[in-house]
Amino acid sequence: MEIFTPLTTDAIKGLKAGQMVHITGHIYTARDAAHGRLIELLEAGRPMPFDFDGNIVFYAGPAPTPEGAACGSIGPTTAGRMDLYAPTLIKQGLKAMIGKGLRNDKVVAAIKDYDGVYFVGVGGVAALMSKCVTHVEVVAFDDLGTEAIRRLTVEKMPVIVAIDSEGRNVYER
Repeated sequence: MEIFTPLTTDAIKGLKAGQMVHITGHIYTARDAAHGRLIELLEAGRPMPFDFDGNIVFYAGPAPTPEGAACGSIGPTTAGRMDLYAPTLIKQGLKAMIGKGLRNDKVVAAIKDYDGVYFVGVGGVAALMSKCVTHVEVVAFDDLGTEAIRRLTVEKMPVIVAIDSEGRNVYER
């Protein structure tokens, strides 16, 4: 199944845990350092560097870009490192995240309360994911290097729904 960004609430509610989907559109990268800065911006009442509504944050930082490619290998990092920040960002309108691994109870509750979704990438998928990226631009925190927030244009990036909007979780039985 292919989904397109920005995601609508109806599209999110149609996703089920364990389902494979392909994402086409724009997604944003952000890891630990960028998440800390996003929270600082919120606390200072300053605008976000991109609109959260319907957008996806990919917990990733690309490797150096080979000649002729849009970006280097780009795979998901451990999502639990962003669990401190995720509920606040979800409350601010963030609808979807891509990472790997478990999420804590507060993140799962926020996903349910705000009709969100958490996707995971399959281990070893970084080289494949990079082939789905057609354009990259830094949108915030360039001084963070690989942890800067980037806007990626992707075509049919493969992910699995790990936690759906009802709280069903592929990590739980």
